[in-house]
Amino acid sequence: MAKDDKKKAAKTKAEKAEKKLRKAAKKSAKAAKPVTAAKAPPVVSPLAPKSFPDLPIVEGVEFASAAAGVKYQGRTDVMLARMAPGTAIAGVFTRSSTRAASILDCQAKLSGSQDQSQGAAIIVNSGNANAFTGRNGQEAVDRVTGAVAEALGMPSSRVFSSSTGVIGEPLPAERITAVISETAARLDPAGAAGAAQAIMTTDTFAKGSGAVVQGDGGPIHIAGIAKGSGMIAPDMATMLVYIFTDAKISADNLQKLLSKQVDETFNAITVDSDTSTSDALILAATGRSPAAELRDMRSKPARDFAAALNGVMLDLAQQVVRDGEGATKFVEVRVTGAETPADAHKVAMSIANSPLVKTAIAGEDANWGRVVMAVGKSGAKADRDRLTIRFGDMVLAENGWRAPSYDEGKASAYMKRDSLLIGVDLGLGKASRTVWTCDLTHRYIDINADYRS
Repeated sequence: MAKDDKKKAAKTKAEKAEKKLRKAAKKSAKAAKPVTAAKAPPVVSPLAPKSFPDLPIVEGVEFASAAAGVKYQGRTDVMLARMAPGTAIAGVFTRSSTRAASILDCQAKLSGSQDQSQGAAIIVNSGNANAFTGRNGQEAVDRVTGAVAEALGMPSSRVFSSSTGVIGEPLPAERITAVISETAARLDPAGAAGAAQAIMTTDTFAKGSGAVVQGDGGPIHIAGIAKGSGMIAPDMATMLVYIFTDAKISADNLQKLLSKQVDETFNAITVDSDTSTSDALILAATGRSPAAELRDMRSKPARDFAAALNGVMLDLAQQVVRDGEGATKFVEVRVTGAETPADAHKVAMSIANSPLVKTAIAGEDANWGRVVMAVGKSGAKADRDRLTIRFGDMVLAENGWRAPSYDEGKASAYMKRDSLLIGVDLGLGKASRTVWTCDLTHRYIDINADYRS
């Protein structure tokens, strides 16, 4: 090759290499956007509990939280939980066809038998959902779970991750891995409140619930935390929820119990009819309680434990509704007299998700005609002349028209309450369904119009 040709070839090769480096740098810069200043704390929901509950300590579980700057400066945005060896894990997740990378990873890890000898861990970040991020999404999950595994001395197959926040932005995994060692050094059995704070996005308050139930030979403790405020219309799970217990129970029984309980709790709430890409509910049982193992799920100890777990799950689910974006009213929708359970569910969700019903509630307008509309559009079997509609204990409509006892003044006064009951009896059968929702205010628009900024 001539000297000039060699120089030309070398120059071309160098230009290609430089172009490749520029492309990689651009990709890296895009993946790690500058940290923005933290927004002012949101106004706490008027439906919020007075304070975060005093959760029972669950033997074998430790928590820590940190500010990694995933999206905002100075905001606690990473939660780490470590569970002792022997821990069984169960989970339910969104069925969205655009599931986040962390959801796919958790589902893969829970699809086979569990090696409980190594303990387990949960790592969660807020500020970025790591959803719709292509191959980079799984790479980020692997980096984060791998760093946790190294810091805690366990296999990455026992590290479960979640991400919540903006969809479509690459997760800056390096910001999370940079704080894992120091976070692990601060793990504390009493750190649940800080962990609940770390997983919040548009939430206005941290959510927690706990219970203690007597088992055969000693107490069993349950403690749970959750986040959720918008994009709430679950499908086999909801938002981000982590529940811990020291019960002795097999992973199979734990999963069966969780899957059974979720329909009447987290699958019975809605804020805005939108199902997230990142909904996850993980239940961990450390087996550290002195109580005997729950083997026969029909036994009294097992039934008592199931009832306590259901109470914690329902409390957390209802707290999510009470923190619905812009919510000022907590609404229970109770449907009875349906021909089938599926029909009862359709009617309940049609009412709970109706923008017209929800805005009437926000305006304290006793417009029961909108409930009639929602029943009619639900797709469930209904008969106008058998339908009964109640607000609280007041009958507003029955036998195909407005009830003779209807009092507009009393109905309007009822709508001023912050907790409301809408009752619908279809008069066709014995199936029923209860769901919980909130009103729809202009504040919901304000929050979601400004979500990415």
